[in-house]
Amino acid sequence: MGRIRLMLGNEAIACGLVENGCAVATSYPGTPASEILASLVAWRQESGASMHIQWAINEKVAFEIAYAASMTGRRAVVSMKQVGLNVASDPFMSAAYMGTRGGFIVVSADDPGPHSSQTEQDSRLLAMMAKVPVLDPSTPRQAKEMIPMAFGLSEAFKIPVMLRPTTRVCHARQDVPQMEVLPLDRPAAFERNPQRWAATPRYRSVLHRELAEKMERIATYPRTSPARLNAKCGAARKAVVASGVAAAHATEVLKDLGLWKDLPLYKVLQPYPLHRKFVSHLLETYEEILVIEETAAVIEMQIADRCRVRGKMTGAVPQVGELLPERILEIIGTFAGLGGVRSGAAHSAGRRPTLCAGCPHRAAFFAIKRAAPKGIYTSDIGCYTLGLNLGAVDTVLCMGAAISQAAGFYQAFRGQANPPDLIATMGDSTFFHAGIPALIDTVVQRVRYVLVILDNGTTAMTGNQPTPATGFGADGEELESVQIEQVVRGCGVQFCRVGDPYDLKAFTSMIRDALRHSRENGPAVVIARRACPLATGSGKAQAKRVPVTVAEDCDGCGYCLEQFECPALVFDEAQKKVSADPLLCRGCGVCVQVCPKRRIKRRTAKP
Repeated sequence: MGRIRLMLGNEAIACGLVENGCAVATSYPGTPASEILASLVAWRQESGASMHIQWAINEKVAFEIAYAASMTGRRAVVSMKQVGLNVASDPFMSAAYMGTRGGFIVVSADDPGPHSSQTEQDSRLLAMMAKVPVLDPSTPRQAKEMIPMAFGLSEAFKIPVMLRPTTRVCHARQDVPQMEVLPLDRPAAFERNPQRWAATPRYRSVLHRELAEKMERIATYPRTSPARLNAKCGAARKAVVASGVAAAHATEVLKDLGLWKDLPLYKVLQPYPLHRKFVSHLLETYEEILVIEETAAVIEMQIADRCRVRGKMTGAVPQVGELLPERILEIIGTFAGLGGVRSGAAHSAGRRPTLCAGCPHRAAFFAIKRAAPKGIYTSDIGCYTLGLNLGAVDTVLCMGAAISQAAGFYQAFRGQANPPDLIATMGDSTFFHAGIPALIDTVVQRVRYVLVILDNGTTAMTGNQPTPATGFGADGEELESVQIEQVVRGCGVQFCRVGDPYDLKAFTSMIRDALRHSRENGPAVVIARRACPLATGSGKAQAKRVPVTVAEDCDGCGYCLEQFECPALVFDEAQKKVSADPLLCRGCGVCVQVCPKRRIKRRTAKP
């Protein structure tokens, strides 16, 4: 065992990948998985390991790059969040049939709660559909320990393996031992086999049968067998089965309730496929079995005894939401017959999230509302989703849907008198990820709408990762830059303008011009270009700070607070007026243009 270091869960996963000879790593940023690739860069530099690390344009492309590397015998990984697996589901399903040569890990980080996602879906269900085995870590340390286990399982059965950490594993910190980097001298070699790698439907049925046989054998694989955590516990008629973070919480709860020596606890490492002998053992040994897992009833379904199993399907465990320790305390207390066990923990709703002070998206949304006050505003996934607070976002479905939904609204209102203006908003990274095909479709269909691409030069919501336009890669290496306006014009858009949302008057005028064009000619695109004030190294010039002050005659009308909602503008209850918090203000100066009574002014230097 090497030296012990305090690691974030995602850092531990990355460390395990470097130590175990991963040669190719790809990803598309998404919380809670974003730090994995950035940590890989750091561990690679520290260890001197040789590997390719890449932010891809979306999860599907990331998957296909890493999977192809595994076809040559090299070890590879692709990481994403759970909704990213939806984007990658097409190659994910097919790769399970064709299998692998080198070890191939799919890290799909789930977000029970959800904390920063549009769904709290369970990736294990997609793995079940694809017939891909899943490993479920409960701590950062175990997540790292599962990397060699996952590579070994993948190479033993020539199959992709999913590692499924959740937010509480990805973002927890724990002392984790470092190991020596495994020297894997594996030159890439592709063995042509069209019946496998390019199988027609006739051969796909053969591959499917082989896959089903693999899953039966994986259900007996000894390295991933469930573990009894309190082996010295005496004979009992009840038992608890848990996986992931829920297993870590259950361990603490049993100790807190004094049940550690009375109630057997089993920790499932591989929730799918569940080990057959383990299922038989449970049903032969216990009268009642409590299954605690996040988020779907994956383990519970495979035990398949509704008379003895208690869990999500019976109502003993909540079907939605994160299983926090206090909730698990109540669940186990009820199951053990203690009655009335309640946690004293209280939760505060907290303040609602808002765009950062100085965020150029706030100015862009304010201009959109001015230009099209009665419009329909379709939007997308990103920090700009918080345009909801400003009344400038009406719909949020999934990445790329802002454009497609604008097209749907256009077709719905088509032919009616005075149809509403349609304005779609989409971030720069999202545009590259999923917006381009939708934009081409609206060009072909002559959809009358305006697309505002919020170009802040980075993937801001997930930690300021680069986009295809920034010109550098995961570790800062210089790459080619693809300019958004060139792509837009290449898609056939006739009206494409670039504006600075900080110049509120000019930017509002530009959107109005775009609306006039769209009403007669089809799609119009406005690119709102201003760097994220929190990003460093985005390649975009940062704005010069404009110090502001609020005049003494401010009457506290609240227009700036309600319509602009900058966190640096606060209401002073004592003076019944607005003030600018100098600690929060980023000096964008847009509020000077927003105040209808001109009570917010540029602060002039004292003589």
